[in-house]
Amino acid sequence: MTSEAVLSEINITPFTDVLLVLLIIFMILASLAVPPGFEREFSNCNCIAPKPAPVKQIAVTVLRSGAIFVEGKLVSIGTLYPLLVQLHGKAPRDKVALYADAKAPYGLVIRVLDAAKAGGIPDVSFVTQ
Repeated sequence: MTSEAVLSEINITPFTDVLLVLLIIFMILASLAVPPGFEREFSNCNCIAPKPAPVKQIAVTVLRSGAIFVEGKLVSIGTLYPLLVQLHGKAPRDKVALYADAKAPYGLVIRVLDAAKAGGIPDVSFVTQ
C-alpha cells in the first residue's frame, strides 16, 4: 500500500488580484462622483464671514381633513394663491415652511407648492417632526 499524501492548499492569489482591481475601480469612480456643492471656490479674503440673516418664512399647514392653514388662519384653495402673493409682496419671505400630515390629500400639498411658486417664493421646505 502506497501512502500518497493529498496536498490541499488554497491559492488566494487570484482572489487578491480581483479585490485589488475592484478597489482601483471604486477609487476611480469615487473621484469622479464628487457632489456639485464641493466644487465651489472661495476668495482668498481673510475677512470674517457675516452672520446669515434669519430666514423669514410663511408657515402653511395641511391637515388630513383637507384643511389648509396659512400663518394659523384657515384658508381655502381659492384664497391660498392670492394670500401667498399678498404675504410675499407685503414683506418678502425667503421660503414656505410646509407642515403636512402624512395622510393629507396629495393634491392639496401639490397645490400649496404651486401657490408658493406662483407667489414668487423661491423655496419650500417640508417640515417633519
